[in-house]
Amino acid sequence: MKRIVALLATCATAVGLTALLGPQPAAAAAGCKVDYTVTSQWQGGFQAGVKITNLGDPVTGWTLKFTLPDSGQKLVQGWNATWSQSGSTVSAAGIDWNRTLATGASTDLGFVGSFTGSNPKPSAFTLNGVACTGSVEDPGTDPNPGTGTPVAVNGQLHVCGVNLCNQYNRPIQLRGMSTHGIQWFSKCYNSASLDALAKDWKSDLLRIAMYVQEDGYETDPAGFTSRVNSLVDMAEARGMYALIDFHTLTPGDPNYNLDRAKTFFASVAARNAAKKNVVYEIANEPNGVSWTAIKNYAEQVIPVIRAADPDAVIIVGTRGWSSLGVSDGSSETEVVNNPVNATNIMYAFHFYAASHKDNYRATVSRAASKLPLFVTEFGTVSATGGGTMDRSSTTAWLDLLDQLKISYANWTYSDANESSAALKPGTCDGTDYSSSGVLTESGALIKSRISTADSFPTS
Repeated sequence: MKRIVALLATCATAVGLTALLGPQPAAAAAGCKVDYTVTSQWQGGFQAGVKITNLGDPVTGWTLKFTLPDSGQKLVQGWNATWSQSGSTVSAAGIDWNRTLATGASTDLGFVGSFTGSNPKPSAFTLNGVACTGSVEDPGTDPNPGTGTPVAVNGQLHVCGVNLCNQYNRPIQLRGMSTHGIQWFSKCYNSASLDALAKDWKSDLLRIAMYVQEDGYETDPAGFTSRVNSLVDMAEARGMYALIDFHTLTPGDPNYNLDRAKTFFASVAARNAAKKNVVYEIANEPNGVSWTAIKNYAEQVIPVIRAADPDAVIIVGTRGWSSLGVSDGSSETEVVNNPVNATNIMYAFHFYAASHKDNYRATVSRAASKLPLFVTEFGTVSATGGGTMDRSSTTAWLDLLDQLKISYANWTYSDANESSAALKPGTCDGTDYSSSGVLTESGALIKSRISTADSFPTS
């Protein structure tokens, strides 16, 4: 993420569904079922999630239709499908990456609507003309809940197949926040802020962004190593995972910092090897460099970590600012065809919702069936870190990551003067890191997503 001063985000007031409307499941069918949930509501508008599950024969090409209530409801925009409205009937047709639904398969859609008067749920859901009247699970029900903190439930993580898995060898998704550069925003990371992150935000992880250049590690290796270790301990004490990010950005070739990386990771791996909450991210956003060069770097740094910590998950950055090469005009195939020669590793993917949309989501959908992915950084705004939050694209992204069980960390848990920040400027001078008064528009949306209950399987 480039350090760019951006517009202040305006804090939006979102009224929760539970307070206003109660649970919102729609009826679903013997051939299909639909889970319909209003995720937020404001004066004259609302946002809804629509999860389709195919209970019948496999389909290639589908259209979901439903009827809006006669209360002035209108479709404003939607995502993860091609949306249209005719009278009170709304249609959503599958797009390239989700047009095929096997028996039992699900896909998540969403839309923003406007309304006047009351805001009851839609009705008469059909999939390719078949009424969706199958049983609907309560979306608030956790079918197999674990108890305790994320680390207490999941223990030592590892990669199994294309998934991040817990101590029970079951796929899980971690949801959390990234720091900004700890050289600039150190005051944002203290006991009060991490208590809030763990208890109020219910974050599963803290990504610790340690810049190497830009007044970072290279200026004081011992001091920055100590600060990272301290934050690892603070996360551990609160039951959160700590993602240690060797935040290379400029220059974009990680080999420029190869010796520094070996020194740093040898130290933190030896010091934290006995901990269950540590994940290593060895190169933040490689750019202007080939995948071959990134792979060569990874295959020299990974053994340094493994010598001290043989069990921890390691995340490798990808070409084009960790876009799997898409931002450089390439694709995930370069990684699929030439993977890093190491085990228990994952590959980083980064996106900024206002800049990276359907073609990036399509790449992730394809790649997720072949590569273990971890979204170690994403923003709700443009790739500069500024501009207006793109709510619909952000929601489309988060729905997709939830569907694929891909873990993520949002940029940033800070009060930076940029619209990607979750906290308003000046927040870190106080002790409140959670109330609506200190959250930016981006922070309010992300907190509402990551604070929902985890469903960590334990058997």
